[in-house]
Amino acid sequence: MRISDDRYSRERQRMELALRFLRHEARTQTIRTWTGLSDDRIRKLYRSYMSQLRRQLPRHRGKSPHQVAYFTRSQQLQLESAALASMLSLLGVIPPPASPAAAALPGLARGAQLCAAFEAYCAFVPAAQISFEHAVFLASALTRGDLLRLGSCAGCGCLIVSERFPAREQRCQLCSLAKIAGGAGCARGNARRHC
Repeated sequence: MRISDDRYSRERQRMELALRFLRHEARTQTIRTWTGLSDDRIRKLYRSYMSQLRRQLPRHRGKSPHQVAYFTRSQQLQLESAALASMLSLLGVIPPPASPAAAALPGLARGAQLCAAFEAYCAFVPAAQISFEHAVFLASALTRGDLLRLGSCAGCGCLIVSERFPAREQRCQLCSLAKIAGGAGCARGNARRHC
């Protein structure tokens, strides 16, 4: 293989990932970070390929999401954040803690994994409230570990997304509802207690 063939292959991967990000309505800044393409190339790519779609995909402007409170705002978002974090973890987007790969999160391979995780999440949660940009922010925040972390429910042990230093013990949606109602917890927690 010649060096030019390798360069062509890498450039094609960048373009394919950029198109995938565009289909998920990612901002230009996000696409640039993950693919290394210039803003001008991204705009030309959008005009060339996305204009052929039956419906025009919106181009979001402004800053990307950056508030961790979004993921803990409601019980529904907490549940969806846990589902998305599970997909991100299972597909290798979020590297293990203290891994040298954590510093190199944005990249072509991880970008493709990120898209696959988001697509799996959307298939799993049909009326998903978390946008692709929020998924990118969640992956980055969980990888850094400075604001958000993966944890486990104090009631049943299932995976949850929580703030780095929560003020109170963290519970999943089902255990929170059961505690309010005075019940024993979610089905998983009940099964564990009876074993």
